[in-house]
Amino acid sequence: MTATKDEPMTATVEMIEAGGRTLRVAHWRLNEPSDHPPILFFNGIGANIEAVAPLAEQLTERGFVMFDMPGTGESPEPTVPYNTFTMAWTAAQVLDTLGIDVVDVMGVSWGGAMAQHFALQHSGRTRRLVLAATTAGMLMIPGKPAALSKMVNPRRYIDPAFMNEHFMTLYGGMTRRPGSKSDHIGRLKPPTPRGYFYQLIAMLGWTSLPALPFMNKEVLIMMGGADQIVPVINGRILNAAIRNSRLEIFEDGGHLFLLTHADESVAMLREFLDASETQAELARAA
Repeated sequence: MTATKDEPMTATVEMIEAGGRTLRVAHWRLNEPSDHPPILFFNGIGANIEAVAPLAEQLTERGFVMFDMPGTGESPEPTVPYNTFTMAWTAAQVLDTLGIDVVDVMGVSWGGAMAQHFALQHSGRTRRLVLAATTAGMLMIPGKPAALSKMVNPRRYIDPAFMNEHFMTLYGGMTRRPGSKSDHIGRLKPPTPRGYFYQLIAMLGWTSLPALPFMNKEVLIMMGGADQIVPVINGRILNAAIRNSRLEIFEDGGHLFLLTHADESVAMLREFLDASETQAELARAA
């Protein structure tokens, strides 16, 4: 990655009113010439912009938009709960404010579910879709209980000792890049208890599975073979349900393979997002 926790982001960061909420939004290179649509990125549960900023920094040839969910990072705490429909609508309003029409949509973990819903709800604004370490929602194959129980515990954000002790159980794969564990922990800012709880309940009862066969986008599914939170089988389910999808597995990657396998992840993203429509059609026909 190009940035460390001690380096400032090169993003423009602003507070935007959207969907009746105030959100902290970061965007990169929107005013620079590009042959590519920007990426709209949905983060994992409880995660702030800084946690994934290195990915945006490395994709230098395209714009990138990401925001802190209500009660995470520096977005104000939510007063009322939300769901996937209202947050996808809110994200579309963020794009309107930024003057963006069409985007490539990407999401990781919890954000992968949001990315699916956005692509289904706002199909006309979505060109391609990237799903990383995610599932089809409630109809998922759960990970190891030891990892899941710690995943839903907000102490992983509030208590550094708890995070340090259980990091390998939670995420795995962090030995590939020396210093990546401390770098990631240093980027995290704890969500508010209400913000974290509202993110958890936003997905209650939600699944994309019945709608996925009607997904008319090119979709890249990226999974970690050593992910203890979202097992690879969930990626296979998505791949089977989405007719124009491709599944790629980082065999030794944990839940944070986007960070631990940064160079490989970025190369794969570029290859997928930059492929011409003609290439995509030929691949689909084959």
